Amino acid sequence: MTNILAIVGRPNVGKSTLFNRFTGRRQAIVEETSGVTRDRHYGSADWNGITFSVIDTGGYVLGSEDVFEEEIRKQVNLAIEEADVILFMVDAREGLTGLDEDVAGVLRKSQKKVYLVANKVDYPSQEAITGEFYRLGLGKVWPASAAHGTGTGDLLDEIVKEFKAISSDLLPDLPRIAVVGRPNVGKSSLINAFLGNDRNIVTPIPGTTRDSIFSRYTGFGFDFILIDTAGMRKKGKVKENIEFYSVMRSVRVIEESDVCILMIDATQGFEAQDMNIFHLIQKNHKGLVMVVNKWDLLEKDTNTHLEYTRLIRAKCAPFSDIPVLFTSVPEKQRIFRILETAHEVHSNRNLKIPTRKLNDVMLPVVKENPPPMVQDKKIHIKYITQIKTAYPSFVFFCNLPQYIREPYKRFVENRLREHFNFSGVPMEIYFRKK
Repeated sequence: MTNILAIVGRPNVGKSTLFNRFTGRRQAIVEETSGVTRDRHYGSADWNGITFSVIDTGGYVLGSEDVFEEEIRKQVNLAIEEADVILFMVDAREGLTGLDEDVAGVLRKSQKKVYLVANKVDYPSQEAITGEFYRLGLGKVWPASAAHGTGTGDLLDEIVKEFKAISSDLLPDLPRIAVVGRPNVGKSSLINAFLGNDRNIVTPIPGTTRDSIFSRYTGFGFDFILIDTAGMRKKGKVKENIEFYSVMRSVRVIEESDVCILMIDATQGFEAQDMNIFHLIQKNHKGLVMVVNKWDLLEKDTNTHLEYTRLIRAKCAPFSDIPVLFTSVPEKQRIFRILETAHEVHSNRNLKIPTRKLNDVMLPVVKENPPPMVQDKKIHIKYITQIKTAYPSFVFFCNLPQYIREPYKRFVENRLREHFNFSGVPMEIYFRKK
């Protein structure tokens, strides 16, 4: 089960700084929307062995006071709806504001666990200035400094206590295949095409997360767990940005899967939002099958699909070893091929190369094409092995690993892909001292 922490609060209180501290990245998946300026960040964090997703719901530039307050209310409602735990950040230096009180009023009515964090408390002597925030009625005030890290460790110790993992016993040990993509690209139609063959063979599995639907499917001679989101439903009072929901739910679905079927709209091309979801799949080391839907709506010649494939792979580079399929879901074109390819990718993700074979194949390659010399020092790669991880990972033992640069890592990965079938699967290459 994926746990989600949402960081909310008015602009310039330090939400993005805390987000970067939690995720350990200078920049994560970002969605930028024109109009009212807003950035929403999605990242993954780990604390005391517990992994969780972090969402910075972003700040808003003041267009008018009414629009401003509406946008703040929107982000708070988004957090209440989707997150497991909410971190409400206020600015200890500026003190309590009317907008803080409005947000607190909404949060008090929710059923979610809320941590009230007074940011910009850089020294213990400043903690006294946080006392006024107890008036918000949200319990303990956690003094912290997102910029310096003060207080964030104790805060995370408490937050992760709220996260509970789903028992793996509730799900059969079968491949988990997820269908992801932007709204209106045909995800629901594809799932219906899978499940519509014989609905009696689809069994919902209880005990799973509220945002994902797990179904066991045995059609076409396959046996797997199909993961679908609960649907892009409107939320009544919340006039949400539907792309925001798309990515936020994709975070959960991707992390719960083994292989992702990423659907894109042929009439719109491979857009920024598709790239965001692609990066989520890649960073989580999940298998990937790219499906271009609505192919029947394009005017094309005999080479159109080759050019389309080339453009997609160019945008996904350096991870371009990706199967790309073209379909028209209403016509059920190549539906079987999508499932077949997803299972092939699942097998590729679990492929284990015997150490002897790995060295027999790759040592001559690196001997013929050694890493470039650095400061007149020659790098010798002596031994290669595959690590036992859920995705392909390889360690190259050498005398001077600190001098290996990224271009050579890509060279080695490409040679591995040439000799072994890892199509559709992200991999990791490490260089270690022998």
